[in-house]
Amino acid sequence: MFYFVSTPWWLKKLYNKCIWQMPATDKTIYLTFDDGPHPQATVFALDELKKFEATATFFCLGKNVAEYPEVYARIVGEGHAIGNHTFNHLNGWKNKDDLYVNNVKIAAKYIDSNLFRPPYGRITRSQQKLLAGSPHKFSIVMWTVLSGDFDNAITADKCLENVIGAAGNGSIVVFHDNEKAREKMSYALPKLLEYFCEKGYRFKRIDL
Repeated sequence: MFYFVSTPWWLKKLYNKCIWQMPATDKTIYLTFDDGPHPQATVFALDELKKFEATATFFCLGKNVAEYPEVYARIVGEGHAIGNHTFNHLNGWKNKDDLYVNNVKIAAKYIDSNLFRPPYGRITRSQQKLLAGSPHKFSIVMWTVLSGDFDNAITADKCLENVIGAAGNGSIVVFHDNEKAREKMSYALPKLLEYFCEKGYRFKRIDL
């Protein structure tokens, strides 16, 4: 499985209307979690974030919000940001614009947010323009660092190493609160929270 742990400059330039990093004004990292809510993975992440007085941003699937409304309510109630991740994890490259945008609109019935992250990071220029324009006005949030917690070919230690080695001030970091990534995320998250907090970093939600 090929992917960039750190997003290269040319990809950011190619999709320059998307948000790849937050302003580097202080020692702050922006953790994000994709694909939840999940009754075990999301709850674990919330528990760990609370220990470090950290906030994060959860890009949720509409179908999972419908299935686990109490977990979703906890995300919101504990001060984290939420974002739309489509209703059922559509790949923008494999779906027509009207179908894709409609899927996001269905998810928006469950997820009240102007933040959107395309599953797999795969979205066409036309889909991006439709979602960012009126009446939707989504801010499309990508990432600076991929943890790789979804990758069966790497260890949990490597997942942690990916983030520690690549994240810094203003970085948007991706984890996944789903069943596939749960083991690696559960190993790496507490350790990286401790590591960066000891270095004086804070963890904040994305507010746009």
